[in-house]
Amino acid sequence: MPIARSTAVTWSLSTVAAGALLVGCSGSVSVGNSEPKLSSDKLATTVSEKLAATTNQPKPDITCPEDLPGKVGATTRCTLTAKDGSTLGVSVKVTSVEGDKINFDIKADDTASPAPN
Repeated sequence: MPIARSTAVTWSLSTVAAGALLVGCSGSVSVGNSEPKLSSDKLATTVSEKLAATTNQPKPDITCPEDLPGKVGATTRCTLTAKDGSTLGVSVKVTSVEGDKINFDIKADDTASPAPN
């Protein structure tokens, strides 16, 4: 039976943080150049899509300050910003690189930071 989504559903950091929903969440992207690197914008988009799919919520607002190099073990930190302005850190770590395809794991912090006053 299909489940209707409510348009009133919004991202809640407690939804993301509760129960470590993001442990084991991963993604991969083909970048198509000789030295694979995932741009910060493409990384943010991919992380947002993966989080939405994992939590069955609308895509959250994700920003990533830097590109992700296609090197096993490379990491970066992104930020999820909720509608109330509170934030949650999101770690991204490259797990493997297959040609121009970068595979990575995503994990959100356990605790959110409150919105600035």
